[in-house]
Amino acid sequence: MNKPGIRTALPKRRYRLGEFTVTVLGEIDSSDGIEYRYIMAVVRGQDTEPGMYITAEKLPGAASKMLAMRIIMQDGAEVIGQHTDWQQLDAFTERGIEIVSRVLNLSDETPWQLL
Repeated sequence: MNKPGIRTALPKRRYRLGEFTVTVLGEIDSSDGIEYRYIMAVVRGQDTEPGMYITAEKLPGAASKMLAMRIIMQDGAEVIGQHTDWQQLDAFTERGIEIVSRVLNLSDETPWQLL
């Protein structure tokens, strides 16, 4: 998996969603040359590494506040949209949890905020 290169980051939010823990990171210093606004890491049960990431990242060469949202999983990565709203933690988190719920078929689960 081509996971984000995270040197340092601060946890901003944490949720329990079924058997998964979802952590939203901010203030990210990356080692892969990508300017991340937020990274959502999704860990199943007692796994030690996330199996999925959702990122809000600045588009290369973009001068605007437009961010790309990328989903990164074991079988690859794909940009799934662009929006200026993802500059805001709440908007990114809400959209990210919707995507995680849909991809992992967790639509009957309620996210419980832990942090």
